[in-house]
Amino acid sequence: MLFELKGVSYARAGSLVLRDVEMTLPRGASCLAGPSGSGKSTVLRLLNRLADPDSGQVLYEGADVRGREVLGLRREVCLVPQLPALIDGSVAENVAFGAQLAGRSFDAERCLQLAGLDRSYGERDADRLSVGEQQRVMLARALALEPQVLLLDEPTSALDEVARSAVETTLTDLRKRLRISTVLVTHDLDQARRLASWVVRLDAGAVTEQGPVGAVLGEVGG
Repeated sequence: MLFELKGVSYARAGSLVLRDVEMTLPRGASCLAGPSGSGKSTVLRLLNRLADPDSGQVLYEGADVRGREVLGLRREVCLVPQLPALIDGSVAENVAFGAQLAGRSFDAERCLQLAGLDRSYGERDADRLSVGEQQRVMLARALALEPQVLLLDEPTSALDEVARSAVETTLTDLRKRLRISTVLVTHDLDQARRLASWVVRLDAGAVTEQGPVGAVLGEVGG
């Protein structure tokens, strides 16, 4: 099992966000699905220690994440946020940002290609890209760290239908080409059906259902 949450509760500003959550996320393509405010993004933050639970355990490959060195864990379990957060400069500089901080070598052109962008994007000004292109640069930046797991927080929520479809295709191709697991957060159940094989449904900070996506959500369009 890739991740397990055992009796996890978490409060923010005195308000309970997660309550006694029991959850499993296997290797491969998993999804956290539910309405806004259900606790999905908070779970992502717990998986790579951007936050720690108030009670309970978060296990990664069978061991409590609190036993892992934080920055090392975040390079291995890498979060791609909902909205692009690029630095000033070129696309190449953005792709290099995390890997250079970590002192790691990387192949920028390969990262761009894996993220669905042509090598020519490297010299472009990141500020002049569309939101969909910026989202792909964020993905390329994460891939430069050679993570084992990508945590994807609503990666297409700010995109139009055409750009959303393109990013979904990129994510599907990426899973086929790399031995990498993904945990996707989405409120779109059709997207969950398209991109995941395992789904956990949350509502008001609690797990309501989890299992193979076909058993929990049915087939696409069903």
